[in-house]
Amino acid sequence: MSTATSKFTTNLTRAIATGTALVALAAGLSACSSGSSASTNAADTSTTGGSGTTVAVGALSNGAATEVDLKVDQVDSIRSEVPAAVLGRGQLVIGLGLLPSGAPPLGYIGSDQKTLTGSEADLGRLVAAVFGLKPVLDNATWDNLFVGIDSGKTDAGFSNITDTEQRKTKYDFASYREDNLGFEVLKSSSWNFDGNYENLAGKTVAVGSGTNQEKILLQWQTQLKGEGKTLTVKYFPDQNTTYLALSSGKIDAYFTPNPSIAYHITQTANTPSPTRSAGKYSGAGTTLQGLIAATTKKGSGLAKPIADAINYLIKNGQYTKWLAAWGLSNEAVTTSEVNPPGLPLTNS
Repeated sequence: MSTATSKFTTNLTRAIATGTALVALAAGLSACSSGSSASTNAADTSTTGGSGTTVAVGALSNGAATEVDLKVDQVDSIRSEVPAAVLGRGQLVIGLGLLPSGAPPLGYIGSDQKTLTGSEADLGRLVAAVFGLKPVLDNATWDNLFVGIDSGKTDAGFSNITDTEQRKTKYDFASYREDNLGFEVLKSSSWNFDGNYENLAGKTVAVGSGTNQEKILLQWQTQLKGEGKTLTVKYFPDQNTTYLALSSGKIDAYFTPNPSIAYHITQTANTPSPTRSAGKYSGAGTTLQGLIAATTKKGSGLAKPIADAINYLIKNGQYTKWLAAWGLSNEAVTTSEVNPPGLPLTNS
């Protein structure tokens, strides 16, 4: 994700940019005590039979996802790449930085009040199925997610972590989703961003203070001012007041992380003020498409088999169905790469 500030919540809200700890999803995780961690082994949503594993993607999502059962076969050629120590345990320990409160649609406690659901947990389960391993979800605070990876307690972090050059000094990455910001508007609005900041002329847009998206939006505001055009930037104390401003027409759009928009669209679908996405923009800016990646300890040997597992899922269609279930199809990648170019140090 993004630049250092406070834990996972700040993580996504702040746009998933670069640094020590990113910001989290708007609904999501604020700073928590640095020691919290909880493994969720019971009531998992994966079932293994003689013909492979079935992963119930979107299970217990409380309406945030469209549930779909995806069958995944163990792939011996990929399993053989997994380090012997991991195979010997028979488990893939999947790190999630979701404490204390979760960050839909990325990860949160499901409707049964005990099972971890969310896009990130589900992808971890799918990768474990390709390896023929039992998925064990280790949920922690954002900081302790990385402590777990560093110590070897956690095999891989699947927690909306942005690939950055700074993080590559300690970690290896296997990319699986684009790292995007987006514009949320009322469904009744005809406005679209279309990747062109010029389309913001004359608009009033809300953004979170101190976030990566704020930095980008203010840069566009300066450019438009130089052209004799206006862009009004508004700030609100929380998401509830931001969305109230959107529904009442006080703002034209809300510029925020794309997964947050995907989740909120599902929540407003049957309300008097449904919303939609009006376009996305790379969290890394114009020069680089930011990427979200599975994160492993540098030199652990897990990044390549994870990338190969994701590419297997892409080739065989489970990847596309996983993204669609969680409303994240507009963040699809065509291939998973090991340590692709990440956000540069100058953008940290």
